[in-house]
Amino acid sequence: MQDLGICFGERFRRMGDLKDLEAAQTHFQQVIELTPDGHPTLASCITLLGVNYRLRYQRLGAMEDLQAAHEKFQTAVELTPEGHPELAQLMQDLGLSFGERFQRMGDLKDLEAAQTHFQQAIELTPDGHPTLASLITLLGVNHRLRYQRLGAVEDLQAAHEKFQTAVELIPEGHPELAQLMQDLGICFGERFQRLGDIKDLDAAQNHFQQALKLTPDGHPSLAPLLMTLGICQRDRFNQLSDLRDLEAAQKTFQKAVRCTPEGHPDLAQLMYHVGSCFGNRYRRLGDLNDLEFAQTAFQDAVKLTPDGHPDLAQWMRTLGACYMDQYRRLGNLMDLESAERKYQDAFEATPEGHIDLAGLQWELGVCLAERYTRLKEPRDIEAAREKFLQSAKLYPDGHPGLIPVMRDLGGCYVEQYKRLGDLQDLQAALDSIQQAVKLVPKGSPVSDLMWPLAVCFKERYQRLRDVHDLEAMNSHYHACFNTSFSTPEECWMTALEWASFSAEFQPEYCVVAYSAAFKLLPELLWIGHSIPVRHDALHRLDIGKATSNAVRVCADISRLTSAVTFMEQGVATIFQQTIQLKTDLDAPTPGNEDVPLTLANELRQLSGHLYSGTCIDPFEVMKIVARRNELLAEIRQQLDLNHFLLPKSYTVLQGASQGGPVVILNSNAKGCDGILMVNPHSDPVHILLPDVTLELLETHQVVLRELLGRCDVRIRGESVSTRLFGQQELFTSKTTKECFSDMLTWLWVHVVSPIYNVLSSHGVHSGRLWWLPTGAFTGLPLHACPPTDEFIHSYTATLGALLDSYAKNPTDAPLKVGVVGVTHTASGREEVEKILAIVNKPKVLLGQQATVDAVKQQLEECSWLHLACHGKQDLVQPTKSHLLLYGGTLDLETILRMPLENAEFTAMGDGVLVNESFHLGGGFIAAGFRGAIGTLWSMNDQDGPLVSEIVYSHLFRNGRQPRASDAAEALHLAVKELKRQKVPYERWIPFIHMGV
Repeated sequence: MQDLGICFGERFRRMGDLKDLEAAQTHFQQVIELTPDGHPTLASCITLLGVNYRLRYQRLGAMEDLQAAHEKFQTAVELTPEGHPELAQLMQDLGLSFGERFQRMGDLKDLEAAQTHFQQAIELTPDGHPTLASLITLLGVNHRLRYQRLGAVEDLQAAHEKFQTAVELIPEGHPELAQLMQDLGICFGERFQRLGDIKDLDAAQNHFQQALKLTPDGHPSLAPLLMTLGICQRDRFNQLSDLRDLEAAQKTFQKAVRCTPEGHPDLAQLMYHVGSCFGNRYRRLGDLNDLEFAQTAFQDAVKLTPDGHPDLAQWMRTLGACYMDQYRRLGNLMDLESAERKYQDAFEATPEGHIDLAGLQWELGVCLAERYTRLKEPRDIEAAREKFLQSAKLYPDGHPGLIPVMRDLGGCYVEQYKRLGDLQDLQAALDSIQQAVKLVPKGSPVSDLMWPLAVCFKERYQRLRDVHDLEAMNSHYHACFNTSFSTPEECWMTALEWASFSAEFQPEYCVVAYSAAFKLLPELLWIGHSIPVRHDALHRLDIGKATSNAVRVCADISRLTSAVTFMEQGVATIFQQTIQLKTDLDAPTPGNEDVPLTLANELRQLSGHLYSGTCIDPFEVMKIVARRNELLAEIRQQLDLNHFLLPKSYTVLQGASQGGPVVILNSNAKGCDGILMVNPHSDPVHILLPDVTLELLETHQVVLRELLGRCDVRIRGESVSTRLFGQQELFTSKTTKECFSDMLTWLWVHVVSPIYNVLSSHGVHSGRLWWLPTGAFTGLPLHACPPTDEFIHSYTATLGALLDSYAKNPTDAPLKVGVVGVTHTASGREEVEKILAIVNKPKVLLGQQATVDAVKQQLEECSWLHLACHGKQDLVQPTKSHLLLYGGTLDLETILRMPLENAEFTAMGDGVLVNESFHLGGGFIAAGFRGAIGTLWSMNDQDGPLVSEIVYSHLFRNGRQPRASDAAEALHLAVKELKRQKVPYERWIPFIHMGV
């Protein structure tokens, strides 16, 4: 009966079926009932029943099973006479019971009792005995648990020595070797976390992988082993910032979840680790979806953990960290309160003397410091400082947890200095942060400590004007960017802080600071994210304002080439990412014809996955991006390819002026100005606009909206109610015509005329002229204000867009013109008829024919496309801007992902936003068109036939093939005719040309 029970137990251990465990228990109980008191086998029978209860506890987590197991082991020990050969095993089982009770209840007395019993068992076991290795292992586990609780490094070292001894004692092929490898790996991992030596992390991973090789599929220990490997991979990501390590960790944890049966107590811990991976990915890439996934996983871990379980405090702590991340992202004080509440709950659930109490005191202090930053209540920063001091007292000397504590304690002293002006507080801040630096293990990054030190030196320089402090500040800011420094967003804010200070005290450092900032844009606007997520980051991080500030300060110190490159990076990063992915797919172009064929083919394949958006698994995307980055690094090592697909230098960007001058307009709170690129061979020219302010530009934006409201014209993205509001704000003193005239006059006198004067001084009096307006200049009709017609005006969203349009030679394929007409008005039908009368055999989609699928096919097949339909601009999510077609809409994000290899030119009659790369006009160019005609606001349907007739007559004059470069002149002639016919301002002003 006993042997049959043992068989059921062994089968449960291998297969995990609870029915086998129940059968084993039944058989063991029957054996005990059949065994008389005092029988020499009774103790071993009771022990087997205790082991069964322990297995049941490990599977189901019921406290009564753990208590029953403990009682059985205690009884067995009492029944066994001194000197009995099984006493060592009984001591081991009782020690295990004490250890598991400690892990559940957290009582240090149980841990001490476990250690005592393991040591007694070892003393009772002769050298060479086959169980000696497992006993030494258990003593090592006990030392590790003690280290995790109290943080004493000598316990960690003792654990490591015990595991090493056990491995040396156990023969090859022993069934417990895998568990020993796992234990030794855990010890290496914890030593890495404490001492920071990457060799320990590598050793940990090596031991876990060896243990995996020794563990068959389906074995109950497989899931815990996978979990420890996942922890190691996650620690590696935290150390080296390689997203592939994070991907490996997440997949390992997910595999462990699949290996764990429902209801198993380890599920809570696994959900915690899955959540931690999502949290790490959020902090690296900034996708709010990851933060939501993390929060859900942590909440699941809390729900799966019974009250009183020692792990519950850790789960609540991580949930608090999740709320803190959410507060820092969204600024909702309720999230900060939730974080503080979770930390407090975790603190109260943590037993006295636990090492985690120190970390929880620190996190509570962080909550108070964040609240002070938000509400400026002095009592909050004072309370935060007290929490940090308490935390420092709870950590043993040299513990790595002291590093963030001393750093943030220094931050409290800085805030106190700012409030009270006592230099002693500033010195205390420096002392505290420098103490944190000394605690960092050799070879570990210290960049996140360089920033607070830089802040201290900056504050002291502003007070004492000691040049040594200024030098120290710059040195520490530089160090922030030498190695990985926290998250890309924190790096960005640090660089901008450095640049802002430099603009006031050391302008020559502005270029260095802004260079550090703009180098981060590829990480802030990660190419693996969807375009809407990148646009959210663009606005959330206020990259537009930072770009404007960088351009202004560089112009002020006559670093105009830097100003131009910063402007291009700031406004064009997302645009250029899309262009790059398309470029990877195309035939070799100048700059990539020397790329080795094997690298080019793989790069093309990877970029195709990203460009098409077909890969939706986030970790697969991470793998693709990582491999693409490796390929780019390899390509850049080739001769003459060191700048391949990197941000363009000024020497390249100045080529944007090959067809005519380009004017960049920058609006800034410190003043508005322009940078003129006359031609590819001359230096850029700075043009101050002293009478133009940000406030005046914004006022003219409002006036323009009200004027269009009065005219009942739909401006981009506005609702009917906005237009009605405009109608109600009537101008009582002037007519609409007079107000338009005043606006154009103001733009001419204060903006455009000064630029014309500079052009004239450089010998440029006519021809093509491109505008690149940014900020508050956006949408103002710069092209319409000159009183004479010397120049033919165009717009470009970015310099790179213009360069790419020049580089894309007209296709040799036969001309294919597409015409899409979705209109219910007579003038709309007339517009299409005018085109049909000029263009030979265009491909026409009218009315019900103009479905989404049909128009998509037309986009792919036609080199010239005329869209006689309405479009809708989405100012919040630009890539959701769309064309209104028959039975549906075609959004810009879909268009951007289409392979438009033959695209040459498009014309459309609805509003575009000229400095937002991904509104309809710039978006079509990003999708592959060389040029586009559109409008700043909805055109009058009556004008469609006339404008179309003049434009296409000019393009197809004398039977010639149309050229995209002729489109601007064609539109110029059409608008000239509208003006000759004296149509109202609101009808001829909106027509604009973009591209070559």
